[in-house]
Amino acid sequence: MCSTCGCSGEGSGTRISLVTEHDQPHDHEHPHDADHPHDHEHEAGEAHGHGHGHAPAATVEETRTILLEQEILAKNDGLAAANRHRLQEHGITAINLMSSPGSGKTTLLESTVRAYAGVRETLVIEGDQETWLDAQRIRATGSRVVQINTGAGCHLDAQMLAGGLKELAPPDNSLVFVENVGNLVCPALFDLGETARVVIISVTEGADKPAKYPYMFRTADLVLLNKIDLLPYVDFDVELCLGLIRQLQPEARILQVSATKGDGLGEWQTWLDAL
Repeated sequence: MCSTCGCSGEGSGTRISLVTEHDQPHDHEHPHDADHPHDHEHEAGEAHGHGHGHAPAATVEETRTILLEQEILAKNDGLAAANRHRLQEHGITAINLMSSPGSGKTTLLESTVRAYAGVRETLVIEGDQETWLDAQRIRATGSRVVQINTGAGCHLDAQMLAGGLKELAPPDNSLVFVENVGNLVCPALFDLGETARVVIISVTEGADKPAKYPYMFRTADLVLLNKIDLLPYVDFDVELCLGLIRQLQPEARILQVSATKGDGLGEWQTWLDAL
């Protein structure tokens, strides 16, 4: 999982930036230090020895890794619970959007934010390793947006969301979208304290994607099959994909949408309003 995938090290400090009308970020550094352990180092004197009744070094390292993973996830779960309590206390609905890169998360958000203009206050937290290009796109819709840059990190976590919410300052009863880092593995493992999880898969990806990344789809409250306007031009087996999703998460709602053409976006908004 994420504790061994390269999320730590120099350059991995998190930056949380409120994107203003003039696109001048107001950065706050949030390094992953002792309070957010992503330790990959070996203990001094830890040997890669042989036999003689001693446990193999790999077994020792695997044990340390498992314990570290448990520590990271346990701390994250505690912070997520605090986030969830705060959101519920203020009537704020938070949606964790997860997908692989290029599935259309930002385009979907642009359309959704515009649809809610004048109806409900909608705010966005953008997660990317670097740049605030997506945040600029959201800002152009008129929505308030905070960019979280994770550096070498491959996912958002509850601590980052807490910082983003502090910077964003969403009003009571608002709708907050959290666009997670594009990745179908690690984001699924980290509870942010969100109200609901939405997984997006596009028809330009393989129809067998749910089988390859099952944990992501098992955690979904809603799955959006996006870019359906491209179905006439791509080889994508819709029934295979939907069948795999239903096997993994029978309770998840599935909607077929086109973020660019508007297909299915009314059903998407109805689902959001019911939360």
